[in-house]
Formats: sequence, C-alpha cells, structure tokens
Amino acid sequence: MELPQFNDERTEMNTSSAVINKMVKKGYTECFKVERKGLYAPSRERYYEPKDVRIVNFYRFEGDSDPADNAILYVIETSDDLKGTLMDSYGAEADRTITQFMDQVEGIHKK
Repeated sequence: MELPQFNDERTEMNTSSAVINKMVKKGYTECFKVERKGLYAPSRERYYEPKDVRIVNFYRFEGDSDPADNAILYVIETSDDLKGTLMDSYGAEADRTITQFMDQVEGIHKK
C-alpha cells in the first residue's frame, strides 16, 4: 500500500535554509546586505534606497533552545527587477542598520 504524499508548505519551510532554497528556485538569488549607503546588491555592485525596494514576503524563525536565536528572512524585489533575500536577527539581537532601513521601506507585504 502506497502512503499518501502531503505537500504541506508549513512543514517544508520550517527552517531558514529550506525557505532560502525555495526562494532561490523561484529566482530570488541575490544575497542582499544593508550598509550605510542602503541595500547593497553584491552581484551588481549597486545600492538601493528604501523607495526602490519592495518586500514581497518575510519569514520569522525562532530557535528551539535559545530565545535569542530569532531570525527574519526578507524576500525582496528592487525597482529594476532584481530578486533576492536578506536575513537579520530580530528582537534584541537585530542589526540596527537593517532595522532602520526596513522601517523606511513602504512596500512590505506578507503572503
């Protein structure tokens, strides 16, 4: 007897690496960084201002053993159609530069 195959996205995407792998398959290949000048795309050696950025989705991850081990993954598209991701801690461990940049981004959507 063959067991049924379940396609439960919540189970498949419960780790940051699983989500990143799925996003890469969907074309979100850039590994963005936030620096003083803005959102940096290493592949294009270009900086983006908050007005040039849209967050199409985001995922939060909580560490099983350490409450300080919390992360957020942003899925990003830029005004010139570059797609990628940006990882940050959240809560007390959040990177202040990333937090300040993201606070200025108006296009944040959660699917």
